[in-house]
Amino acid sequence: MKVLVIGAGNMGLTYATGMSRSKLLKKRNIMVLDKSKEKMEEVGKIAHFDAMERLEDCVPKADIIFLAVKPYHAEELLGRMKELVNPEQLFISIMAGVTIKYIQDALGIKKVVRAMPNLPAQVGKGLTSYVSAEEVSRLELFMTEGLLDTTGKSLRVKSEKYIDASTGISGSGPAYVFYFMQSMMEAALQMGFSENVSKVLVSQTFTGAVELFNQSNLTPDSWMERVASKGGTTRAALDSMQDNNVNELIKEAAFAAFNRAVELGEEY
Repeated sequence: MKVLVIGAGNMGLTYATGMSRSKLLKKRNIMVLDKSKEKMEEVGKIAHFDAMERLEDCVPKADIIFLAVKPYHAEELLGRMKELVNPEQLFISIMAGVTIKYIQDALGIKKVVRAMPNLPAQVGKGLTSYVSAEEVSRLELFMTEGLLDTTGKSLRVKSEKYIDASTGISGSGPAYVFYFMQSMMEAALQMGFSENVSKVLVSQTFTGAVELFNQSNLTPDSWMERVASKGGTTRAALDSMQDNNVNELIKEAAFAAFNRAVELGEEY
């Protein structure tokens, strides 16, 4: 099985690197193509990739084609690919907002998987939501999941609506966490801690809290109750957040990302 990754940006190379470790593929069975000469020079230095220069030289050879370019490149790229593809190939797209039907119509094929990754995929802790066209077989879904899992975990959802929804939660979610971390680090600095100490205080707090959550069946509410005693310091902080409607503001932010994902999808 031969895989072609089109787009050597952060996510494209992240998946290419992850898939290169998959037992589903043999060595040097991953081709990578990008129109940037600088990116391709970088790819050429990676021993387990074949750096490709032309669509004509790699698209017909691929069993699975990973579409990892920016959405605004979709029309041009798919137009150039149309005469080179065949109906037996499987297409996995991480182009935000680009629908399965748009890709099917643009290429004249049926086997398409649409996926939404997130940034922690770069360190093997990613979450990729995905949905497939009906024409994708169970074996192809198994292969897709196996390849996506090389960067963390994958989650199959029922419809493209949930790809948009997962964009608002897991896709954009790391930025919400970083936003919260930045605010806590700024507070630590204002309390007199150094920048390095502030970073350790905040990062270890997040790491520990997530580990506690993952190793138990308790809800976030239950954990908050365990930490916050009546009249104590944590309760003062939580009361401040509640008084300032932080809970609703976070939900509004997630829905803003979700709604924008829906808007992008209407363009394709």
